[in-house]
Amino acid sequence: MRPQRFDVIVVGAGHAGVEAARAAARMGRRVGLCTLSNATVAHMPCNPAIGGTAKGHLVREIDALGGLMGEAIDATGIQFKLLNRSRGPAVRSPRAQADKRRYGEWVADALAREERITWILGRVSRVTVRADRVTGVELETASGEAGGERLESRAVVVTTGTFLNGLVHVGERRTPAGRAGEPPSRRLAESLKALGLPWGRLKTGTPPRLDRRSIDFSRFAEAPGDEAPVPFSFMTPAIERRQIVCHQLHTTERVHDMVRDNIARSPLYNGRIEGIGPRYCPSLEDKVMRFPHRERHHIVLEPEGIDVDEVYVNGYSMSLPAEVQEALVHALPGLEGAVVLRPGYAVEYDFVQPTALNRTYEAAGVAGLFLAGQVNGTSGYEEAAGQGIVAGINAARAVAGEEPFVLGRDEAYLGVLADDLTTRGCLEPYRMFTSRAEYRLLLRIDNADLRLTERGREAGLVDDRRWARFEGRRGRYEENVRRVSGTTVTLADGTRARAGQALRRPDAELEQLTRGDGLDLELADGEEQADLWSVETHFKYAGYLERQQAAIERARRMEDRRIPSGFRYEGLPGLSREMAERLTEVRPETLGQALRIPGVTPVAVALVGARVGA
Repeated sequence: MRPQRFDVIVVGAGHAGVEAARAAARMGRRVGLCTLSNATVAHMPCNPAIGGTAKGHLVREIDALGGLMGEAIDATGIQFKLLNRSRGPAVRSPRAQADKRRYGEWVADALAREERITWILGRVSRVTVRADRVTGVELETASGEAGGERLESRAVVVTTGTFLNGLVHVGERRTPAGRAGEPPSRRLAESLKALGLPWGRLKTGTPPRLDRRSIDFSRFAEAPGDEAPVPFSFMTPAIERRQIVCHQLHTTERVHDMVRDNIARSPLYNGRIEGIGPRYCPSLEDKVMRFPHRERHHIVLEPEGIDVDEVYVNGYSMSLPAEVQEALVHALPGLEGAVVLRPGYAVEYDFVQPTALNRTYEAAGVAGLFLAGQVNGTSGYEEAAGQGIVAGINAARAVAGEEPFVLGRDEAYLGVLADDLTTRGCLEPYRMFTSRAEYRLLLRIDNADLRLTERGREAGLVDDRRWARFEGRRGRYEENVRRVSGTTVTLADGTRARAGQALRRPDAELEQLTRGDGLDLELADGEEQADLWSVETHFKYAGYLERQQAAIERARRMEDRRIPSGFRYEGLPGLSREMAERLTEVRPETLGQALRIPGVTPVAVALVGARVGA
């Protein structure tokens, strides 16, 4: 039988796979989406939440390009918070608790409406390659053996999350799995390793889940969301779903003593886990052992949905034996009678060192092979989705012989993510922070559409409905900037000044100025806050924005000087062997990227620049 043929095959239907498949389909490509079950599409095995500091920026950017994540969480979120409200526009970031089951159903329904996506239920055993070019994938047989159906394509996007040689740990018990209850991908891991890609091993984990019906929530402090939720998507005028309240508590010295007494039974500390865990989301064992001076640690009880009984114990991730975990739950004041539905666990898995990829997420030396998500060493649904949409766009472009889609560090957090991964690689699971972006005042949540929606339209992801909404928003922004620049207002002390100049005062707010005489702005219903933020920031931080823009122009002069793909560093006069080996390993695309490689000196880059410019 003739193999099925696709333009792009996406392996995995997690957050990265979802965005990759939909992006390629929206660009007119025929997509095969391979997954074990369409019941676990966009599944949230860890924290059932989207966004957070810097992660919310990624979601806004995915949405601005025409991706799914922002609309999905707006439609299914059950508690919304805008973080860092008081710390300035650069670091404000949305976060929302998700109704876990409904979130996955919403995404699956959205994909089902894409006519160019074909669902392929099965496990991929290997990526097929001929003459250093992808030709498709091979599935396992129904009995789990190699040699099943072959699918042909000119591009493959691998988004396997934690499944490559995944191993789940609960105390002394080890189970081969990508996540609890789901088998790992072993043959696919070996297939990718055979292509010569560099590998490593990482670890992540989850906390116990509790039965909501067994908890007396009156014993805990409430942690409510915002009264007026801020949506993630530029397509969402307002959040109208019923919101829930979370509850917070803290660990105690008794809990810490119990962890120390049982630490030899933790696979994190007895040598059974080889993978490196996330520094910024440590397990309970790490919190107790690495921070002995801390008297308590913060915990939040987060329901996993409106009408489900499962509660996520945020901040209580661990991999101790199940009976120890149950005792640790009961040791928390207020949870003495809580029922543990299932214990937490650690999962370690193989990942590809992302320095083997370029900024399109295509593997060096294997044309048409793209990787996105935790397989590249990242943590988090948002980082995965961000890689997925960029990889999907580039897979679709590669099939058509079009120019790559690359975002710079000065254009988006998505650009920072791609550059960090492919230039610096991962020694631990990578997590996005606002501090990673040197131009973060330009890369705000309120202007993500102004920065990226035109790029999404050019790529083919932004439909007419979104484009019309964006044009209205952009038109309002430009008109409001003009009005603020040209309108004189009366200030609180009675003096009069141009509104734009007045906004440079620390205590001046645009909303207050519009309540006085003369300043009338165009504001769309439901979008007033976003419209005001963008215009206010334009004036209030004008000096900083101008300096950042000047720094970007200086950096671009270096960034735009490309290094030929086949450039030989060995034997370059004045370049040490160490520098040559590091540059050869990473294969930077530009001199600017070479400067950001850890350990590579400016002198070494200058030597390369002199030869490139010769």
